Amino acid sequence: MDCLVQVYIVLDRAVQSGYHRRVAMSDERRDQLVRTAAREFARAGFERASLNAIIRDCGLSKSSFYNILDSKLALYDLVVRDISQRLVRDLDLPAPTSFGDSAYWQTVVDVIVRLTQVLTSDDVYTDLAQMLYDTQAPDEPNEADRVLDAASAWIRELVHVGRDCGAVRADLPVSLQGELAFTMLRTFDEWSVRNLDTLPPDDLPALVDAQLAALRRLFAP
Repeated sequence: MDCLVQVYIVLDRAVQSGYHRRVAMSDERRDQLVRTAAREFARAGFERASLNAIIRDCGLSKSSFYNILDSKLALYDLVVRDISQRLVRDLDLPAPTSFGDSAYWQTVVDVIVRLTQVLTSDDVYTDLAQMLYDTQAPDEPNEADRVLDAASAWIRELVHVGRDCGAVRADLPVSLQGELAFTMLRTFDEWSVRNLDTLPPDDLPALVDAQLAALRRLFAP
């Protein structure tokens, strides 16, 4: 999976629980539910994903499931939240303000390397990426929307920091640069997710280098 797919997910903000009542669930069963649902949502998209198949594959009864979650959307939100929070813990990325010195671009490179290592370590992160770019995403407000909104805010802040320290050009409006950066990163990621099955793993480092070079050409002074 492309290394940039989730600057997005590192930006997990306080999110609402999908539970409609508190029911004990072991960590093992919860992980099984999240992973099974993530595969189904990634494979079929939210609208076509089969809640019955997820429940069956997890060995749950319908009554047991509905004692934990009250809808497919609640499950979708739980999946996005749980995987996002796991990724946040695995990455432990610095705040944008810590990029603000002469090593701005090297810090960006270091972060991307770390992202690549973590994001390629577990297929569940690929499933999450496909959920984030789902063309059949829920119509209602949902956790994927909140993750992407938080990502946009984080990237805009990173652009501000780069301008303040002279690492990002200042001849364009900063709001425009923030939108450009977010759109560019998202385009990289969506392409990578769409082409994941045909992208040889050995080609990933060169692709990441080329993406970083393109980003720097656009934003560096």
